[in-house]
This record gives sequence, structure tokens and C-alpha cells, in this order.
Amino acid sequence: MQTFLQIYSFFFGAIVGSFLNVVIYRLPLKKDLAKSRSACPKCGTQLRWYHNIPIISFLFLGGRCVFCKTRISFRYPFVEILTGLLALWLAPHSLNPEQLMFFFLHFGIGAIFICHFFIDLDHHLLLDSLNIYLLVLVFTFVVLTFHWQFWLTGAAIGFLGPLLVTWLFYKLRGQVGLGGGDIKLFGILGLYLGPMGIVYNIFFSCLAGSLIGIILILTKRLDRSRPMPFGPFIILVASFQIFFPHLFSYVEGILK
Repeated sequence: MQTFLQIYSFFFGAIVGSFLNVVIYRLPLKKDLAKSRSACPKCGTQLRWYHNIPIISFLFLGGRCVFCKTRISFRYPFVEILTGLLALWLAPHSLNPEQLMFFFLHFGIGAIFICHFFIDLDHHLLLDSLNIYLLVLVFTFVVLTFHWQFWLTGAAIGFLGPLLVTWLFYKLRGQVGLGGGDIKLFGILGLYLGPMGIVYNIFFSCLAGSLIGIILILTKRLDRSRPMPFGPFIILVASFQIFFPHLFSYVEGILK
């Protein structure tokens, strides 16, 4: 049973990953997600259903559009594989309703993380629509775990802390530090992670962002005047906290 659930979970995740590719491409451009059929972004030719089979179609087509032969971004199969692995990692051990509920809850959180990550890389946007879906999932988690005071304190720290820092930065420098999407994401994650969890997230995401930013500037891959999306660092740290808690606890232990 467990092996079957793992195999099924991976293919389920890969199929969802195919849809996430649509969300990542269309949502920031305000295009319809469901009604219009998939088409090559280069030549605009509509794709057949067998051109959209997760992972398999990319390999079968040799990574190129079947019509104009334009190379297809490797991001498409990568997102499908990543979402499949996420589902595999979270795969329930049985069909127990409680396990299935928490599987879909955490899988949904991971799926939104993936969309946020790539959309922010491309457009420097953490969309409110995705944050609303994330808030619904996280709030459901809070309701199921009943630790209201703990989680609400985390949400307050996650939202008000970065908001205060951004306000002070604007008053002192006349520039906006964090975007509104980043602040909202911190608040939602604080609701899940609790007070210390969100403090660790803010610390490690800022640390990772600073280190990567310095490396990119020194290697001349990033202009000092060009803003760098911060959302991916928030999401990477949160992913370790939520999906690899034992590994993150080990890091916390070193710091203590």
C-alpha cells in the first residue's frame, strides 16, 4: 500500500506541476488560467494534449517545440519533477483521513511556494492572490492544531516586524526596503511557524539574501542599482522549516 501511495503521489504531483507551470507563466500576466489551451509562447501554435504529458512530452520532443523547433525552457520539466518529489516526500503512509488531510494541506503550501518562487524571480512580484490561498491553507492548519495564541503571536511578529523596519528604512533613506508582498508573506508564515520560527526565517532569509547578493555583485552578475527579488530566500528558508524540520532543528541547535 505504501509503495502504491508513493508512486501515485509522485505522478499526482507531476500533473499538478504541469498546472503550476501555467500559473507561473499566466498569472502575473493576468491571463486566463483555465479556458485557453496551452500554446507555444514563441509561435503561438496550440499544443495537442499529448504535447502536455508531464515530463514525458519534454523528453519525447527533445526539449523543443514540435512546430517551430524553439527550445523549451528546462524550467517546465523541472517544476513538474520538483512538484512530484514534493508529493512523494509528503506521501501519506495510508488512506487514513487525517494523514490525507495533512498531505493535501502541506502539498498545497508547497505548491504555492513553487509558484511564488518562480514568479518573484521573473517579475519581482509576490502576488496577493497566491498569498490569499496560502493564508487559507495556513489558517486551516492553525484551526486544526488549536494553538491560537502561539500562532497569532508569530503572525504579528512576522507582519509588524518587517513592516516597522521597512517604514524606518523609508523614513531614513527615502526608499522602500521590503515590498508589500514580502511583508504579507512573512505575516502568513509567522502564523504557521510561530514566534521563534518566523524570527529564524527573517534572520536566515536576510543572511542568505545578503550573501548571494554580495556574490552576484562581486561576480558582476548583478548591478548594485538593480533590485534583487527577496521572496525566493524567504520561501527557501520556510521550505526547510516546514518540510525538513529535523534538519532545521539541527541548525538551530548549532546556533544555540
